[in-house]
Amino acid sequence: MSISPSEGASPVDADPGARPSDSADRMTPSGRRALFAAVTGTLIEWYDYALYGAAAGLVIGPLFFADVGPGATLAAFATFAVGFVARPLGGVLIGHLGDRYGRRPAMMLTILLMGIATVAIGLLPTTAAIGVAAPILLVVFRLIQGMGAGAELAGAMTIVAEFAPAKRRGLLTSFVLATPPAGMALATGAFLLVSALGDDVLLDWAWRVPFLASVVLFALAVFIRRHLEETPEYVEALTKARERGERQKVPAAELLRTQKRPLLLGFLAMTGHNALNYAMAVFALSLMTSEAVGLERSSALAAVTIGTLFGVVGTPFGGWASDRIGARRVFGIGSALGVVFAFPLFSALAGGDAFIAGLMISLGYGIVIAMTAGGQGAFLAGLFPARERYSGIAMTRELNGAIVAGLTPLTLAWIIELFDGAVIAAAIVVSVGCLISALAIMASRNRDEHL
Repeated sequence: MSISPSEGASPVDADPGARPSDSADRMTPSGRRALFAAVTGTLIEWYDYALYGAAAGLVIGPLFFADVGPGATLAAFATFAVGFVARPLGGVLIGHLGDRYGRRPAMMLTILLMGIATVAIGLLPTTAAIGVAAPILLVVFRLIQGMGAGAELAGAMTIVAEFAPAKRRGLLTSFVLATPPAGMALATGAFLLVSALGDDVLLDWAWRVPFLASVVLFALAVFIRRHLEETPEYVEALTKARERGERQKVPAAELLRTQKRPLLLGFLAMTGHNALNYAMAVFALSLMTSEAVGLERSSALAAVTIGTLFGVVGTPFGGWASDRIGARRVFGIGSALGVVFAFPLFSALAGGDAFIAGLMISLGYGIVIAMTAGGQGAFLAGLFPARERYSGIAMTRELNGAIVAGLTPLTLAWIIELFDGAVIAAAIVVSVGCLISALAIMASRNRDEHL
């Protein structure tokens, strides 16, 4: 037996004025420390994770897959996708640890996996040095990165949501969700700096510098997370279960048995966000620097870096709005905007003008992603009871990440090639993903009591 779904979960779409007043309208000192640890740790982890995305669009192909010839770019994006395949596994395994033994040990494990794998990639010899072992080891380290990332954001969202007052859950979880674009901006910015040294230096040794620099950030994150405390909501749910003599089952199995509808809704709701996000953060670099478009690497990196920063600023506004009008509404409106936005975005990316491309990426992050990320935290946190929340968020986000986010750059590259360079085909793919999300979020209106 497990705790009933209504325990530890709060509605995400009720009129905020109707929510019970909470004396914790302000975060407790423990909550503030948890928010700081979650935001800084997630920023560092997403810097590590996004480094590979920038590298995949710029250097992984020629360094590790030169023998593949014209297929080097597709091979590089395939290794990028590998990290997403590992994310659900990491989410389930580490999410189980977080729900069964506590949030703190789980969050320490995520940072260890990510930090070790990122530094290892920076030290990895290329194919020219060790042959086929290089891409094999690259895939192994990317898998480890994926496992760490698969539990990181879900854990950070869970901790902040459980410390947050009900009336501020949207805003406070949005701070966590604003950090992935910040990490992406740092990663692309790091590659922008080293690319200024010239292509020869970049491909020789400079590409390693952003990866190796993460060792300092890794040490900082470990130090901060050592002081994390367990959330009151989790401790209360665990205590009540023990008082009733209930035995904790495997969280993932319990979710699949009792929470099929929330899992499905959460999975589908993430589709548009992931497709649009990774189209702009990763695929855009490859498209803009392709022979057909012809932008310089530095110009493309600058466009993505600056554009991504608008997501950092905009996401808290999306979280603030979700506390006012409902997380479901904000998440749904953002997804619906993405249906239309995909078309001018890809037109701009293929237009050969770095300013216009950067402007459209800025609008994408500053408005569309700001809404889908800002509403996402409270929406997903409200789907699951406390004792399975970490696993539930991880399963919905990361399974979608493996199928949608990880495959988006590869799929878009393939479909544009299939349609002889017609970028409208890629725009249609992203638009359909956003439509799926909007419909799933609309369907959640008739969900059960703790959604």
